[in-house]
Amino acid sequence: MRKSIPAAAALALGAFPLAALPASAADGTYTANLTQLNDSGVTSTAMATLDGNTLDISIESQGLLAGSPHAQHIHIGGMGQCPSNDDEGSGADGALQVSDAADQYGMIGASLTTEGDTSPDSGLAVDRFPVGDDSYQRSFEVSDDVAAAIEDGTAVVVLHGVDQNGSGEYDGEVMSDLDDSLPEEATNPAACGVLTAGQMTEMPGGGVETGGGSTAGMEEAGLAALGGTLLVGGAGLGLLAARRRTADERS
Repeated sequence: MRKSIPAAAALALGAFPLAALPASAADGTYTANLTQLNDSGVTSTAMATLDGNTLDISIESQGLLAGSPHAQHIHIGGMGQCPSNDDEGSGADGALQVSDAADQYGMIGASLTTEGDTSPDSGLAVDRFPVGDDSYQRSFEVSDDVAAAIEDGTAVVVLHGVDQNGSGEYDGEVMSDLDDSLPEEATNPAACGVLTAGQMTEMPGGGVETGGGSTAGMEEAGLAALGGTLLVGGAGLGLLAARRRTADERS
């Protein structure tokens, strides 16, 4: 039976899991084995190196909804942990929505977009997130707070987007707690893992182009910090348009 957890007051917002890593891992190297939330069936591995404020991160995933964008972030400022797959939230049939676990994984510290801005302001920039199980790889500058959280072992990688009713697309009657123009399935957390110091021998290949994380004038949706106001701009229309574009391209 699922157990309920309290909703947070506000939110900013691998394919092949790694084996257990040695405790005496190299400085500046981090990994996260992401496990499913909301019975998504998603498994994912994130591997990263941090040099000062320069983060080089790669993510490989399995089980994400094909043909649909999946927002992904590094969350900071919470307890530095992930909820359990058994935790129950405020969504349909007890689905865990984003704000339900914000006290555990915190607010968005960095948006893992494929290009352009990587700040929390791009938390719902769905046209710049990976689609389905696409690999992700990028190098960009993170804030001091994000770098400190990674070094402290309290930074959490969260992937979003769950087809909870098995329809093959984001739909349903319950709307997202981040943007009420979207179904909750578009933003509900699908997998979560804490970045911990670890030894890795090779970064996953096949990722997207790297970028500097700077895009003045981008008109994507934003997400406010924990305790602030959620700003989503045009994210709702962007998500639906992105999904339709992707489906058209693949048909």
